[in-house]
Order: sequence, then structure tokens, then C-alpha cells
Amino acid sequence: MPELDWHAERSDLEGLAQLDRAPEDEGIDLRAVRLYRQGRVRQEMAARGIGAVILSDPVNIRYATGTRNMQVFSMRNAPSRYLLLTAERSILFEFTGCLHLADGFETVDEVRPAKTASFVAAGPHIAERERAWAAEMANLIAELVGKGATVGLERLNAGTALALREQGLTIVDAQEPVEMARAIKSHEEMKCVIASLRATEIGVGKLRAAIRPGLTEAELWSVLHQSVIAQNGDYVETRLLNAGERTNPWFQETSNNVIGKNELIALDTDVVGCHGYYADFSRTFHSGPDAPTDTQRELYKVAHEQVHYNMGILRPGMSFRDYANAAWDIPEKYYTNRYYLSSHGCGMTGEYPYLYHHGDFPDAGYDGEILPGMTLCVESYIGEDGGSEGVKLEQQVLITDTGIELLSQFPFEDALLR
Repeated sequence: MPELDWHAERSDLEGLAQLDRAPEDEGIDLRAVRLYRQGRVRQEMAARGIGAVILSDPVNIRYATGTRNMQVFSMRNAPSRYLLLTAERSILFEFTGCLHLADGFETVDEVRPAKTASFVAAGPHIAERERAWAAEMANLIAELVGKGATVGLERLNAGTALALREQGLTIVDAQEPVEMARAIKSHEEMKCVIASLRATEIGVGKLRAAIRPGLTEAELWSVLHQSVIAQNGDYVETRLLNAGERTNPWFQETSNNVIGKNELIALDTDVVGCHGYYADFSRTFHSGPDAPTDTQRELYKVAHEQVHYNMGILRPGMSFRDYANAAWDIPEKYYTNRYYLSSHGCGMTGEYPYLYHHGDFPDAGYDGEILPGMTLCVESYIGEDGGSEGVKLEQQVLITDTGIELLSQFPFEDALLR
């Protein structure tokens, strides 16, 4: 049975549940989750006059149907597995030999073998394959929703998309309806989110307990992987664990760098975990054996302040622009190395919306409304330009009808907050 044994003497860990059985046994109505999500996509399609979408992003296929198959492989081999979704029909085109994987899913009306339209699959006959693929798909769409339909596409190679347009279809981007659908979670869906977070917190606890000088970053990072996979999570989407001078600037990928004594170790989980939901929180640790320095504690306390201040201003009905204007002012000496977002949406991966710092809003920002049912990750990276170390902290929250509910419960480091 997995144990949450980090900081065992502390009293603020009581809300962390042990995940010692399959998530499906935790009282989640997965059928309701799947039907809600598919209904959300269809609702957003209808609002935009889109008759059909062809989804090839495996995360979006999973969102719309609940089916999963070789997600990472499918991401780089599109279209080798794809979904045609209309207001009335859901047809999954599954990878060769895998049609049985969709058995029993009420969100899939029919399964057909996929015809991969890629150069890898077709070689010099790629253009011919693309035209045949597009003609078959256009005929099917005409049968289901009529000729000249508006069709939302995503992640298809250019030749396939052009061939579809030559079939007389009006082609639009499927990103908007799908992202807007994913942004609002149901009560039952939130149980999946929490199951993924609790499993990831167990993994981070084991990682924290394994910290010692002399390990490489990769060796330490692998502890999280082992725990996530053992608990039926999917994979870690990024390589973001760094130690010492490699914590500044941020976004240096995990390496064979050896962790030294008394260094900061910064981690962003980015775990696609149980039920395919993203567990996304960041923590920074200290390798010991001595106490953290004053500089290390200052970095940590500033990052902690940024996260909690920005969590404190979040409320339903707030515009993205108003959030940016009200958000915490980053001190000048840390501004150059700021994290590129103030907060972002989170569901099956990082998603809509992106909430920018007020200094970046004029160039990068867009407006919208923070709504109940959104899950957001509130970010901070604090490190001076040219500084020796930095701190990464992040919390995942749910927007409720009255404010926020904290979702990520892994504790912060007392020794770095003193």
C-alpha cells in the first residue's frame, strides 16, 4: 500500500488520501464523465455552426470519447487514429489491429479501421493517399450532415487538409470549440482530476524522500515516473526537474547533472495521470544536509507570496484583463526571468485560458471570463537574471461559484519559509 510519509510529523497532511486501489473504484461515474464531455464538444460545435469535427489529437479523442490508445505515438503520426464527431454520430477510426479497444464505450457509435495518410505510411504515394482519404471522409460527412458542411480540423498534415477543402467542405479550426468545451469541468469530472492529483502527490512524496546529494537529476526524476505508472497514470509530459545552478533560468530540461550539497531542486510535475487528467503543480526542495541560505529562503518566500496573492484575487466572473491588472507585481530584479504566464487552464493537459502578467497583456493577452468549473494553475518562477538559483512554485485550483477551491495539497517547505 502506498504511503504518504513525507514530513510525517506534520499536521497539515490529513486531506491527502491514499490511492491504494484502481481509480475506477473511487466512486467515479465514468460513463457520466464521458457523456458530459462529448455533450460539451457538441454544444460548442453547434454554437459555431460546425457540422462535424475530425479530431486526431489523442488527448481530444480521449476527451470526446474516453478511449485511449498509444497517445504519444498518435501525437506524431497523424492521422493514424482519428475521430469523426457530428451532432448525432461518433465514428472512431482506430489504428491497425486495435479496433477492440473501443468496445463498450457508449460514446462511440462505430469503429472503423484508420487509413493513415502520412508519408511514413504511403511513401511516394502520399498525395494519392491523401486524396483518397479526403474523398472517403467527405463522402461520409455528406452522408451524415450534408454536402458543403463546415468541418473543424486539427493536427492533420497539410496535404490532407488541402485535399479535404478540394472536396467542397468549408474548413475551420477545431481548436476553439474543443478548448472551450474542455474548459468547464463537471462535478463528476473533478473526481478524475482529484484522483490524478492524489496519485501524483504520492509520487512527489517519494521523490522528495529520495533526495540526496550525489544523485543525478534524471535518477531523482525517475522516482516520480515509477510511482505515476505504478498507479495507472499515463506519462510525464515535460522534463522539468533541475538542481542548483540549473534552476536558473527555468526550462532547462532534466539531465545527468549531479545534485550537489545544499542546492535547490525545482520540479514541475506536468503529469498526465489517472483517467488522463493533468496533475500540474510545482515545488522546490533543498538537498541538504545544511539549512537553506538566506538567499534561498528569500527566493522561496517571494515565489510563495506571488502564488498565494494571485490565488487570492481569483473569482468567478472576473475578466482576464482585470485579473492581469490586479495580479501581483513582480519585483524588478526578478522580472526578466518571470514565468511566461501568471495562470493557465488545466484539464487533460494545460489548456485554455492563458492568463498573462499585466506587463505582457498588451502584446500577448486576450480577454475572456473566469467561470465556475474552470481549473487553473497559478504559477510563479522567481530567479534573478544571472542569479545562481531560482524557485518554481505552482498550485492547481478550481473556480467555484463563490471563489476557489485548492486542489493540489502537497505541502510547502517549512525550512524555506522560515
